Amino acid sequence: MPPPSDKTKRPPSWKVWFIAARPHTLTASVAPNIVSYSACLALLFENSDNISLPFLDVAHLRNLTFQWTAFCMLMQLGTNLHNDYADFVKGADTDKRVGQPRATQQGWLTPAQTSNAAGSVLLMGLGLGFSFLYQIWKTNRSMIEEGAAMPHLAIMAFIVLSSIFNAFAYTGGPWPLGYLGLGNFSIGYIGLGDLFVFLYFGLVATLTLPYLYLTTTTTSSSGNLQDTLKKFLPYAIQVAALATNIIVVNNLRDRHTDVLADKRTLAVRLGAAFCRREYLVNLIITYGIQLWMTVSPVRRTQSSSYYEAAVQLLPLLTVPLAMKEWKAICTKEGSALNAHVGGAAKVQFFFCILLAVSFRISS
Repeated sequence: MPPPSDKTKRPPSWKVWFIAARPHTLTASVAPNIVSYSACLALLFENSDNISLPFLDVAHLRNLTFQWTAFCMLMQLGTNLHNDYADFVKGADTDKRVGQPRATQQGWLTPAQTSNAAGSVLLMGLGLGFSFLYQIWKTNRSMIEEGAAMPHLAIMAFIVLSSIFNAFAYTGGPWPLGYLGLGNFSIGYIGLGDLFVFLYFGLVATLTLPYLYLTTTTTSSSGNLQDTLKKFLPYAIQVAALATNIIVVNNLRDRHTDVLADKRTLAVRLGAAFCRREYLVNLIITYGIQLWMTVSPVRRTQSSSYYEAAVQLLPLLTVPLAMKEWKAICTKEGSALNAHVGGAAKVQFFFCILLAVSFRISS
């Protein structure tokens, strides 16, 4: 285990925990829910006259949104705390670190303190997860007793449990995965961090809210759920692509120290040029989907409102910021990229805000 750094004076305790938990990163948890809540109001309202779907219960939707957003935030805070612990004990965070300071690496917190804090936060998330399962069971109780709605419970249980497992497995480390014989397993260290972020901070974070709403409001058939979620999928992909860019810049910045700790991120495996292309491809996917979702309905029906199409183009106002960030990561290295990890998060957050606004105006 590398020795803690003595170079930086210990900040006040509240600031130490702030540094360890990194709450400023929570935009990546909030942004998907801003989109999914607004999309629910727009897309489910369109179908409220369909007898196979529930009438829109805004109060229930709002309540679920707060609960699911809280779950996502707890998962991210738990992941951040465990990352602070595990990157230190695995040797990735040393005094040569070029990113923001880490509490465990600086010696401000012991590994036991950060790992226990991570476990406590994720345990709170598990409690929320059980509440989701209870709500699904309560709504579909008669069908569950007949075995018809068991998949709803199973899917939600998988989402909750896999989210908690991945919070630990993203960085890995001896605790708690060592008790499962997985002490050396790490999603991030084997180069799957980008995929993890795309799936869980993008698709899962965005699609679970409408899934929860439908399964706790009506005994909808699997076909109805699938049809509804397909409508949300393009927006979930946009959220996922922009979330992935945050980790792309993070790994691009850290690749020189990561290779010394045998942390085989895509930046280490495939190099800086690949990361910069990946960032650009994610932007093309995001804005390409927005253009397609805007233009294709106008082409299909001559009676479509061109005002509505213009409103749907609002998220494209973030293109200048996105291109500014991409150009910056193409020319900068090391600690100069610190601001652009946050820059990628800003692109995602502002895009999601404008996407949500476009839903509200056009609905």
